[in-house]
Amino acid sequence: MSKNRILTGQPTAPHLRGPVTPPARISFVIVPRFNMATLITLIEPLRVANYLAPEPLYQWEILSPDGPEIPASNGLSITAQPLDDRNRRGETIFALASWGAEDYSNRDLAGWLRRQSRDGARLCAVELGCYLLAKAGLLTGRPLATHWSWAPGFHERYPDVPLVEQLYTLGDSILTCAGGMGGVDLMLRLIADRHGEGMAGEVADQILYQPIRPPTAPQRRTLGQGTDEFPPTLRRAIALIEENIADPLSVPEIADALGLSQRQLERLFHRGLGCSVVQFGTLVRLQHARVLLIATKLSVREIATATGFNALSHFASAFRKCFDRRPSDYRQGWAPSEPAPSWPGTLTGYLETLQQRTARAVREARNAPIRTT
Repeated sequence: MSKNRILTGQPTAPHLRGPVTPPARISFVIVPRFNMATLITLIEPLRVANYLAPEPLYQWEILSPDGPEIPASNGLSITAQPLDDRNRRGETIFALASWGAEDYSNRDLAGWLRRQSRDGARLCAVELGCYLLAKAGLLTGRPLATHWSWAPGFHERYPDVPLVEQLYTLGDSILTCAGGMGGVDLMLRLIADRHGEGMAGEVADQILYQPIRPPTAPQRRTLGQGTDEFPPTLRRAIALIEENIADPLSVPEIADALGLSQRQLERLFHRGLGCSVVQFGTLVRLQHARVLLIATKLSVREIATATGFNALSHFASAFRKCFDRRPSDYRQGWAPSEPAPSWPGTLTGYLETLQQRTARAVREARNAPIRTT
């Protein structure tokens, strides 16, 4: 039996065992360049639940149409079994994908997922596994939680799938998970649904994971700082900017929407983020453009328009200033010839650069000679 397929719990004295319930069966379907860390977040809560229980509660297998050795994005590989025809009615199938999933295509996998869903299996799209289920026609009209940084690209390709920026979504037949550590929260929820809140809490204690977050918990903490620490007005201003990327609001429009003067609004951004409203808005739009460059077939000109730049030259100049490369150089976040994915710079780093530029300009202004007439 494959070492990936079954993990058992601790041995227990026969007289302490109650009626034996068959363990719940789970399948993980992976494709090349999947996120190993995300797979582990899904498996480890099951392993610990087995460790704590008198009898194994879960049994799982790892499958792939691309086997037998599937490379992950971290350079490691995992052994997977081929897809088989076993009916998985009443079981849960997790579809995991990451880098390159936008262009991954496998007819056998799409047909297999449709067949399993039709026969009564519960499917979960994890991270960019949403592309696997979407290409199989299984997500239309269903709310989807995927990783926030890739959501714009998915929405561009599948506008009929409503996106929600939260950790995961639940459903009778389709679940979705943004990936990352959100996988732990999802699995703890599923453990609680099947074996009670007490068991889920004990698993969380064993893996030192507290508190357990609800499905609607936000995915991110903006710009390296917790948005909970921001004044509510600043959080609302950030939301307005992010909601109007294609048609950016002017500073007066944002100020009016919040009931502030422009001076008050600018002061709010400089205190909270260390940059102006315009600088922050430009950065948000460039981050959006970066994802569209990787995840879609839109032309650079179309992406400039989709991110609110009224001239291609302005977009190209701003992009190079922010990321130190041309937009056309960033059509692939992980080219086949590269050993690892790339992501040019961080939001925090860029904001720090803006703050340094501002501080330098202030110093230079103070030290400038006074002109007399």
